[in-house]
Amino acid sequence: MSRTPSLQDELRRRAARAIVVHAFLRIESALTIAMTIILVFLYPTPFPWWQWWYWLILGVVGEAFIVYTSIRDEVTAKEVVADMFRERFNPEELHSAKYRGRLEQALNYRHRIEEIARRQEEGILHDYLENSLLALTDWIANIFRLAKRLEAYEGDEVLQRDLKALPKDIQNAEARLRLENNESVRQEIRQVIASKKAQVQNLGQLQDVMEKAEMQLENSLTALGTVYSQFLLLDAQKIDDARARGLAQDIRGQVDALQNIVTTMDEVYGRTI
Repeated sequence: MSRTPSLQDELRRRAARAIVVHAFLRIESALTIAMTIILVFLYPTPFPWWQWWYWLILGVVGEAFIVYTSIRDEVTAKEVVADMFRERFNPEELHSAKYRGRLEQALNYRHRIEEIARRQEEGILHDYLENSLLALTDWIANIFRLAKRLEAYEGDEVLQRDLKALPKDIQNAEARLRLENNESVRQEIRQVIASKKAQVQNLGQLQDVMEKAEMQLENSLTALGTVYSQFLLLDAQKIDDARARGLAQDIRGQVDALQNIVTTMDEVYGRTI
């Protein structure tokens, strides 16, 4: 089952919270609060008819206006969401320069695609592109998981050692089996050989899956670049909603393909370790 809805909902909630928090942390907000406190304590009644709590009302109104304008400010909102998105899929969590670079490339593509989509006028085309952005969130999430799993596999010293040592261990056990005369000992050696061969088979499956995952990661980045070029075409010329719908379906197909390979990796890796 796809995890898409939960991830998208989480990112929407985090984006909304990030925008509101940013509004309260703006320098204008800090100055408004500071001025309100100063005026309440130093100039509580500048006029005979003035009440000190009038300053509080003005401060609350001013703060509400700052929050409202921050939320409505599309440029600020985009910057906040972009920062939040990079925090959620932080390239610095990847120690490998190879996979960190690929994730950064994917994030850059998404950022550029988002800029193009936001420029579209309201309408059917705009709605399709907005849905495409939601699918791109899942795309980046799967690239992130794929890169982390590949990095973990390549850095797993135990697995890498077993890949090299097991064939020789099996050869040694088979040689010992040929020389052993005690039947009970021979039976134990056979069990050891069978166990090691099963481990070799599992490791071989894992290696095959990881090689496919590496290729899928490369193909996915290429496809993401293709999607970016298609968005550029959308931005440069008018197209019908059928073509936009086809683009959205292509993106969904890439997301599903990545999800399948990530799921397979998790299953095989879990059986092997």
